[in-house]
Amino acid sequence: MKLNNKLSIILLLWFLIVPIGVFYTFQFFPPKPVDVPVIIAFCVLAGIVSYFPIHINSSPIYIFQWVNMAGFISYGLFFELILTQFSIIVVLMSLKVKKEEAYRYPYNSIMFFGISLLSGILYFAIGGKIGFTSLQDNILPIIIYAIANVLINHFFLYISNPFVGKRISLFELDVLWELLIICIVVPLSIILYYLNEQFSYIAFLLIGLPFMGFGYVVRLYNSSERFNDYLHKAAEIGHQLNETLEVDEIFDLFIQKVSQTLTVDYAYILDVQGDEMVLLRGMENGLQMPNIIPPIKKYEGISGHVWATEKPVFYNNKGEWENIADGYMPENIESILCVPIFKNKKVEGVLFLASTKRGQYEKYQLPILDILCSYFVVAISNARHYEQTKMNSEHCPLTQLYNYRYFDNLLTNEFLLLNKGIRKELSLIMLDIDSFKMINDTFGHQSGNDILVMLAKRITGLIGNRGIVARYGGEEFVILLKDTSKAAALNLAELVRLTIANRPFLFENSLDENMGEVEVQITVSIGVATAPYDADEAIALIRHADRALYIGAKRAGKNRVAEYVK
Repeated sequence: MKLNNKLSIILLLWFLIVPIGVFYTFQFFPPKPVDVPVIIAFCVLAGIVSYFPIHINSSPIYIFQWVNMAGFISYGLFFELILTQFSIIVVLMSLKVKKEEAYRYPYNSIMFFGISLLSGILYFAIGGKIGFTSLQDNILPIIIYAIANVLINHFFLYISNPFVGKRISLFELDVLWELLIICIVVPLSIILYYLNEQFSYIAFLLIGLPFMGFGYVVRLYNSSERFNDYLHKAAEIGHQLNETLEVDEIFDLFIQKVSQTLTVDYAYILDVQGDEMVLLRGMENGLQMPNIIPPIKKYEGISGHVWATEKPVFYNNKGEWENIADGYMPENIESILCVPIFKNKKVEGVLFLASTKRGQYEKYQLPILDILCSYFVVAISNARHYEQTKMNSEHCPLTQLYNYRYFDNLLTNEFLLLNKGIRKELSLIMLDIDSFKMINDTFGHQSGNDILVMLAKRITGLIGNRGIVARYGGEEFVILLKDTSKAAALNLAELVRLTIANRPFLFENSLDENMGEVEVQITVSIGVATAPYDADEAIALIRHADRALYIGAKRAGKNRVAEYVK
């Protein structure tokens, strides 16, 4: 059901039910005379209890019923009905209901009007009295009245499921929890009733101040519990980040865990690059987003201010930040947490988190984010160091091709796939520069190194993604072709040979004092072998390609391609 239709229907029902119902309640259940200071005292206490609930395990518990019940047994149903309507408005204000949920005001007003009316009628039906002097005669009606409040409330929630769109079963654990709260509500209501009878509005100071003090202590306790819980989660996330050695995986894990821990709808990691920040990773509603944020300058928007000032910020609603925001910003964002990411006491990036709910974040979450960002920076640094170390161990430092160690492991793994039938064929091309010693003796080893580098680039340019090129040692190179027949491998090898032979190499003569450029024609000899026809294991394939290279090509006159022949 569309929002406007839903709100219109509920407003119509409200006008038909609540004003008329309140009028007739006053006619049939008129209130007892009450002083204005007492009315004010009831409203103040009910408002405070409604706006500041008790949090248990991060769940708000609203027990304004104890104040309203005291008003009911003191002054009647009409008084309780008005007090409850006031309390519900305060509760919804404390929840910071968004515009798209504005229907909750008339909806809850109708629902609690019905709860007050039905519970009150039941109370009178079973002999309950207003302004009683003997508790013994009224205790059972009071308990039944309190239980009826809970059950009628839950029944209304259940029957309104299709209209409101929230699935609530007929029997839930929440009902048992609310019934247990009656053990607190009923005694408090009776105490407030008797104190009001004896001391009028002074009674609210006698019971209200201790209750508010208790609520404040519980609030502090729950805040410290939540803080400790966040610390525990941050430590777990830190361990998970440091166990990951892939930079991209760390970005994904970090943004995912932070979003889950702090209930985030939008999350962006921005990286400082020179005089601007760019988006490294973005997540919106659980989905990774492409780079949709243009580069950000210092003092530009919220992230730019955090970068420039090196101080975190948090906002509870759109009104607090909309004059600061600049550039890309989803329209439905309300709450924002934005913190700088430091490395060596310098801002290296910014973490921007946002929620569509108002008042989603609290100030004590900022140091938690600071800890998480520290874990993140360390994990990224470790992963990049590991990747660099891994690259150095797998690549030839001169040509930047894979080295012998990497190629040997790769070929072994490919043979495992071949034996399992995942690979059909493996062709190996091995090539060696002809008369390379003479080049070194003539032009120097530095010039020889320049030739190796140029040759490596020429081979990788020819092969592309058709195979894997490695420097096998000295002036020898290998090319591994997966699922490639020997005929195709021979054709590719011939292309490589011709390209090298027909394009001279231009380099500086390192033995010449003037480092003059020289042009030299170079040729290579190539051997080709293919598994499983020529070999049944990795070392045999290398040996047979090498045999074809030296016996079939080198000894036959060089500058040619030879295949292995059994």
